[in-house]
Amino acid sequence: MKCVALKGLKEFEVKEIPQPTVDHQNVVLEVKKCGICGSDIHYWVAGEPIGLVLGHEFSGVVKDPGARTDLKIGDRVTGLPISPCGKCEACLSGNPQYCPSTWTYAVGLSLTNPGALAEETKVRPDMVLKLPDTVSDEEGAMVEPTAVGLHAIHLADIKVGAKVLVIGGGIIGLVSAMFAKMEGASYVAVSETNKARGEKAVRLGVADEWFDAKDTKMVENLMIKTNGGFDVVVECCGNSPAVGTSLMTVKPGGTVVLVGVSLGTVTIPTVVGVMKELKLQGAIGYTKQEFETCINLIAEKKINVLKFVDDIVSLEEVQHAYERLTSGTDDAVKILVDPNK
Repeated sequence: MKCVALKGLKEFEVKEIPQPTVDHQNVVLEVKKCGICGSDIHYWVAGEPIGLVLGHEFSGVVKDPGARTDLKIGDRVTGLPISPCGKCEACLSGNPQYCPSTWTYAVGLSLTNPGALAEETKVRPDMVLKLPDTVSDEEGAMVEPTAVGLHAIHLADIKVGAKVLVIGGGIIGLVSAMFAKMEGASYVAVSETNKARGEKAVRLGVADEWFDAKDTKMVENLMIKTNGGFDVVVECCGNSPAVGTSLMTVKPGGTVVLVGVSLGTVTIPTVVGVMKELKLQGAIGYTKQEFETCINLIAEKKINVLKFVDDIVSLEEVQHAYERLTSGTDDAVKILVDPNK
């Protein structure tokens, strides 16, 4: 079958790999749509591991139901791409997102489990979820990133009337901003280095205002705007300047939620966190319940995730799509891939 695999630094290749084997356990899917995630971009920039087939945000049609007796060929589904052990304390408490095994064999994040940038993929039977008829294939591929944003906002514990800053206007940042408003935030700001994305956050209605992260007076302006700082800052970039800004712009006793992932060391002014007695909260992935909640919110039309989708491309166009998403000038936030296009 045809797929897109990492070839080197910022380089993909379209190639042929074997179809997923039918093992009567895992569910084999024909991929309908696959999203490009910010974490995928880290792998692309690093150019390794060579041969990795990315894609952990997906919708598909069941080709072989494996061990799932409640599934049949042709059912429309999505799934959690994770691989929790199901036995550790984290799993047993309903928090598979921090099980030590969660990302080891994750779909699209492991050489042993090729992802959905391909015509077919396979998913653990217990991670597959049916899609209601009211959820399109495009919406099905948006469930995973939407759940990441929901999880971050749940951890932020936003109170009605709170002032919230989201650092980073990528898909996770915009979804987080959307949920912050739904939780009752009275003012949501987004900071971005990309003007086109910043303006888009306001245009889509998820942010009240955007601020240029390249502006040397941004922190000062934010503190004046909020009369002393934000109640909650959701950091979705994962670099030293962004985390440092989080600490500087949150008010004393406030909460900073770290969602952005860095593969390197991040340096921050810890004295600020100490003097302000800040709550620093990490956020990774989602619970299965949050994943299901997002499916229901989409199915019931309580949230519109399609407004974040900028383009749907073929496997041959994936290279260009990644270049758009990292250009720093394009306003694209979410690009989906259709392996059948």
